[in-house]
Amino acid sequence: MTVSPPYRQLLATLCLALPLPLMAGVSADEAARLGKDLTPTGAIRAGNADGSIPEWTGKSNFPQETIDLTREELERLRTGDPDELEAKFRGALSGDLLTPQFTITKDNMAQYADKLTDGHKAMLQQYPSFQIPVYKGVRTAFFPDRIYEETKLNATRAELIGTDSVKGAKIGFPFPLPKSGAEVIWNHKMKFRGSAARRFNNQAIVKPDGSYTITKIIEDVKFKYANLDEQDDKSSKIIAYYLSETVSPPRVAGQLTLVHETADQASGGRSAWLFSPGLGRVNRAPDVGYDNPAVGTDNEQYNDQIDVFNGALDRYNWKLIGKKEMYIPYNAYEINSPKVKYDDILTPFHVNPKLTRFELHRVWVVEATLKDGTRHNFAKRVFYVDEDSWSIAVVDCYDDRGGLWKVQEAHLLTAPFVPTTTGIPELIYDLQSKRYFATTLANEDQVTDFDISFEDRHFEPGNLSRMARRR
Repeated sequence: MTVSPPYRQLLATLCLALPLPLMAGVSADEAARLGKDLTPTGAIRAGNADGSIPEWTGKSNFPQETIDLTREELERLRTGDPDELEAKFRGALSGDLLTPQFTITKDNMAQYADKLTDGHKAMLQQYPSFQIPVYKGVRTAFFPDRIYEETKLNATRAELIGTDSVKGAKIGFPFPLPKSGAEVIWNHKMKFRGSAARRFNNQAIVKPDGSYTITKIIEDVKFKYANLDEQDDKSSKIIAYYLSETVSPPRVAGQLTLVHETADQASGGRSAWLFSPGLGRVNRAPDVGYDNPAVGTDNEQYNDQIDVFNGALDRYNWKLIGKKEMYIPYNAYEINSPKVKYDDILTPFHVNPKLTRFELHRVWVVEATLKDGTRHNFAKRVFYVDEDSWSIAVVDCYDDRGGLWKVQEAHLLTAPFVPTTTGIPELIYDLQSKRYFATTLANEDQVTDFDISFEDRHFEPGNLSRMARRR
């Protein structure tokens, strides 16, 4: 059929006006760099010019006996010989790696300002007791070989349509060579964390005087997307199933939360159900997302701050600023030692700096600004994402007047027996109320069970009802 010039011009105008999906993946030549000058997950393998960031070494930092540890062995060591457990993890850290090179304080922060987030600068200014001990870096992050293989394939086959619909990705990181800020965030959301887990999560809101109450939550998770044990027709659609039970304190005990997290937020997003003992029934929850307060956090953690960031991206414009060398919490083994108690960690205004460890790492910097016509209590967020693990390490959160309001930290460590890199603990500092929220604490509780497995039916709404009836 021949299209006449006037109609040809109209057709061209309509095509330009239509929103087009992003092109899938990168070129084969770009993808070929993975596992060579780039790590298998897309980081720069080499260190920096002055050696303050080392070459990526990953798995080789850990002895095989640590990689092979089972949950039963970890629990036995935690309760019987925590010194031996600590020694196994610190196989990656010995000698001069255990002594800070220097400590950043309010008095000397100007010397290091170009490698500090605005949030950390504000913390140093506001709290004279806040310090950043900087250690020699070790790039410990590593993942299973299957994740590496699928990540390389994803580089050329995965695409992100808009900000919330991932297509063509399988098992591995979807965008190891990201071209947009949203792609970086999706790498964090879809990273490998094991195939399933039962976590014994302790969290607290710490008041300015240092007082706090522990809230204990048992969390069951089955990762459908990055699952090495099984793949089915849901694996490309569902990131994870999540089921939690609040155990204490008594005023919130018995609450159940069930979430189905999708890889396509654009077509309906997550599904969620809640059981509250006060109501005595299971209800569909339309608002388990965005800036709705997470259960039991007294408005100090929003639902989309769980796991540092989760859920839909659609209310923000996402800008990829690029890579930068920054001091971030890393190799956080001391603060997670079973010999350390919550009273040792949870000090007034911020966690005990003597238990923290910061290192210089390259991070992806992503800026999210609220779209016109949408709402969220954070008008802007700046994310700092570890290049080796795609884990978000720090977030600066701004209010609608442009003021810095909250600072999030994820104290990253590599769990070699999974293997993955994750944030333990996660912290949200409220610079206005001077309180802070700490979560994923496990020092005084059982270790996370990564050897567990769940059938999908464990995460059906009907099972939530059965659990509620047993209360």
